[in-house]
Amino acid sequence: MTLLSGLLIASVAARAAIVVGDDAGRSVTLERPAQRIVSLSPHATELLFAAGAGARVVGVAAYSDYPPAATPLPQVGDAHALDLERILALRPDLVVAWLSGNSRQQVERLEASGIAVYFSEPRTASDVAANLERLGQLAGTDAAGRAAAQHYRAELAQLEQAYRGARPVKLFYEIWHAPVMTLSGRHFVSDILARCGAINVFADLPALVPTVSPEAVISAAPEAIASGAGAEAIAYWAARRELPAARSGALCAVDATRMHRAGPRLVAAARELCGCIAKARR
Repeated sequence: MTLLSGLLIASVAARAAIVVGDDAGRSVTLERPAQRIVSLSPHATELLFAAGAGARVVGVAAYSDYPPAATPLPQVGDAHALDLERILALRPDLVVAWLSGNSRQQVERLEASGIAVYFSEPRTASDVAANLERLGQLAGTDAAGRAAAQHYRAELAQLEQAYRGARPVKLFYEIWHAPVMTLSGRHFVSDILARCGAINVFADLPALVPTVSPEAVISAAPEAIASGAGAEAIAYWAARRELPAARSGALCAVDATRMHRAGPRLVAAARELCGCIAKARR
């Protein structure tokens, strides 16, 4: 009977454990739903709240300004440096880290202290929905996570349908102006551009966030330019009349807060950008 009881207990415990894969290709295991969660990036904060886990978030990264309920929460550093002591003091049972943004060494120190870490790094627009579902599982808010993912997928499908068959438009996407920085084809924004019927002219560059010269942009001859670097950057490209985008007026200001965070608001920002890109076709 003792052996049988032990086997039954072990079986129940195995069923109770929560195991999900993260964006680093690892398995994350929790014995029970996370009760105290720390987010190490603004996009992870948005994902957690959208997945129904907002009440369990006890600390966030700097610039986590959406949703408004996240703004009063204790901040634990940013992509440049984390306050490990403050994170540990919050006693999290789950940390949601940014794979390409946070210091891997610092995150490993958190893992060494016994804290479970989920790495979030959506590389396609569809990966946002997968993150919503996984984070909902880890927080025990499965139904909310699935509902948010379903709504997001439906919006994404509508966006893609609206531009299916549209003439491809060569586009330069700028995230910083001094120096000029763009995004390669490995970034989720490039996937969004493709769904708008746009071709990222620097998709083939190896770096995720490459630096390019103004001369390289001119040589690429984009038909449209999308910039999240502000009005001065837009004005700079508008003055370069050798650019097809400048001559046609297909210069698009990007809401970087929404467009550069892999969260549920991405589709709304993309819808605005797709509409601007359509000017190049006309």
